[in-house]
Amino acid sequence: MDQNTREELRHLLSTSGTMAGLCITGVTLFSTLGRTLGGTVVDDIFVLSALFFLLCTYCVFWALRTKHRGIVQLLTRIAEILFAIALTAMVSAGFIMTYTLW
Repeated sequence: MDQNTREELRHLLSTSGTMAGLCITGVTLFSTLGRTLGGTVVDDIFVLSALFFLLCTYCVFWALRTKHRGIVQLLTRIAEILFAIALTAMVSAGFIMTYTLW
């Protein structure tokens, strides 16, 4: 694995871990504010986003540990897809949350 790929994976590792924490914070926020119809949907979306971010973190970790180039490329691609899905879901949950609170 080249140094550039390794640095990108390190950034993705820390970012996906942070984003998982933010999703869990979002779930906690809605459970503290009380249950509304929008809140239950947002809770579910944030939980799924956190799951995808954690799976992304797991894939990146193994990509950094693996020596086989083909497996590294596969894990990197999976991690990027998981991150994109989770980020899209998190942003949509943010819009729903803003609309519900507004």
